[in-house]
Amino acid sequence: MNKTNSLITGAALLAAVCLPAALPACTGISFAAADGTQIQARTIEWGGYDLNSKLVVLPRRMGNVSYMPQGKNGLAWNNKYGAVGASTVMEEFVTEGVNEKGLNAGIFYFPHYGSLAPYNPRKAKKSVSDGELVRWMLTNFATVDEVLNGLKKIEIIPIGEPGPDGISNTGHWRIADASGRSVVLEITNKGERRVYENKVGILTNSPDYPWQETNLNNYVNLHAGAADTRDVNGVRLFPFGAGSALLGLPGDVTPPSRFVRAFFWLHSAPAAPDAYGGITQAFHILNNFDIPIGSEFAAGEQIPNLPSATQWTSAADLTHPAFYYRTMYNSQIRKVDLTKIDFDTVTYTVHPLDEVPREPMEELTF
Repeated sequence: MNKTNSLITGAALLAAVCLPAALPACTGISFAAADGTQIQARTIEWGGYDLNSKLVVLPRRMGNVSYMPQGKNGLAWNNKYGAVGASTVMEEFVTEGVNEKGLNAGIFYFPHYGSLAPYNPRKAKKSVSDGELVRWMLTNFATVDEVLNGLKKIEIIPIGEPGPDGISNTGHWRIADASGRSVVLEITNKGERRVYENKVGILTNSPDYPWQETNLNNYVNLHAGAADTRDVNGVRLFPFGAGSALLGLPGDVTPPSRFVRAFFWLHSAPAAPDAYGGITQAFHILNNFDIPIGSEFAAGEQIPNLPSATQWTSAADLTHPAFYYRTMYNSQIRKVDLTKIDFDTVTYTVHPLDEVPREPMEELTF
């Protein structure tokens, strides 16, 4: 196997090698600020090793050719729109991003459920790899409807090595636009595609989106605020503190629990007034989903030398197109304003998310 094929096989979709520990665990939220600003935000977790993520700037008219299992000989296209996003493992694998028209797309690991049609070499020229689908969407389309129509014309193929069940690891995709529409694309049963309107504004990992939405009914008794004080046989029962009406909210890091928790944190938050408030609120909500590196490993297992299993968190403003992020090394939120980029003249840029991997902490003196 040559170096390129070895890389794409090992890297396919968030480096989703199915290790017994340190599985990818991403959490996404979608909402609008009071002034109508549309925001999409997410975390990206991987506790196995540093994903070598990069900030990627994609200019208009740039040429692309998708990777196939035999190499770079899949669908070819030239960018219609400029976009900015973050990659994982390889610069071509843009995992999350936004384009100049306010289209957002991201991929979330989908183990045991995601199942693409087997690669057909005869269809290589109309095929896009799962790891490059976000890049393809961002550089070709302006709206969710355009993406869904475009998907009818391509094959989506896996480039990772299949597991014992013959299925390669893949993901499901969140796609949203500046109108506020947000959908989830899931491909199961070796190529069966389903699109769901994401009405609750949440996406995590497995099981599938309809199951996750139905599972919210198990928590119908929970609500924001405090539980009522009451007397039972002369014994006064009262809450010990704020938030007692959420007792029973699951606290583990499995995808169903994170889905439920994100739903309640998002829908109990007051409406942010504007883009600035919405972006900062998105990062505050997602702070609840940072995964400490040790929590994914059993006693005696070797823990990688990483600050966090949450390697980066991002947010996108779709109304005033901008991409924001922070990393496991630096909690400062950084912004790339797409309205200030001339995508006709900017060069293709791949930039480290952190200028220095371990940024010095600011020291205050008095």
